[in-house]
Amino acid sequence: MVSVLLDIIDGVRADLRARQELVSLAELQEQVKHVAPALDAWAALGGNLAQRPELMVIAEVKRRSPSKGDLAGIADPAALAVHYRDGGASVISVLTEERRFGGSLADLDAVRAAVDIPVLRKDFTCDEYMIWEARAHGADLVLLIVAALSDEELRSYLDLTHQLGMNAVVETHTAEEIARAVAVDAKIIGINVRNLKTLDVDRGVFAALAGSIPAGPIVVAESGVRDVADVQHYSAHGAHAILVGEALVKDSTPRERIAEFKAAGALAISAR
Repeated sequence: MVSVLLDIIDGVRADLRARQELVSLAELQEQVKHVAPALDAWAALGGNLAQRPELMVIAEVKRRSPSKGDLAGIADPAALAVHYRDGGASVISVLTEERRFGGSLADLDAVRAAVDIPVLRKDFTCDEYMIWEARAHGADLVLLIVAALSDEELRSYLDLTHQLGMNAVVETHTAEEIARAVAVDAKIIGINVRNLKTLDVDRGVFAALAGSIPAGPIVVAESGVRDVADVQHYSAHGAHAILVGEALVKDSTPRERIAEFKAAGALAISAR
């Protein structure tokens, strides 16, 4: 049985080939020379250990997902990003995968123009072209999914990200994937409680794995945030940040919800 992750990446590669026919890598590299330097997302998410007394929020612009279908129309992603920023989000994540998530690089452009905080291009990075593309469109971070990359790809893509002045959220789901992320000195490690091969969610995955990440990297809890209780659970088990999409795009008051999540996270962190 083909995993959902592999099926998604097949589509990503097909769409990538179409974009490469329109804009060459050399053209992208020239565009990057004229883009403002990347913002420091690592610092925005807490940076040094001494700067992590509160829970940071990565708030996501996400129209739909393979597991839940349509989530929200989001006619104005820029306006939503402004609400996120005003609520206290440290980073805005923008889905750019089109087939399963309804995203686009146009969404990334709109958000980048609207906010002055770091922006994550959330996609299934499978070629260095996509990293140059992200930077050309003003992204400050990219997503690198360990399960989708070989060790060689993971290291080279992370190196390129840093060469471009960017950061990467290195996403894991198992102890073996965390070990691979640590081995390449990932500065931001995400633990996705959703299994991308099956789309099943198990919030216990975070508590089981977070303790295996050594001191130093920023630890991000990804997926499964429904309410304050989930935020407190992740915070109590070592999350420095949470990545939230569905709970925010389906909420009529996302700015207030982010502030509520941050307050709940701060309480849980102080009680550790």
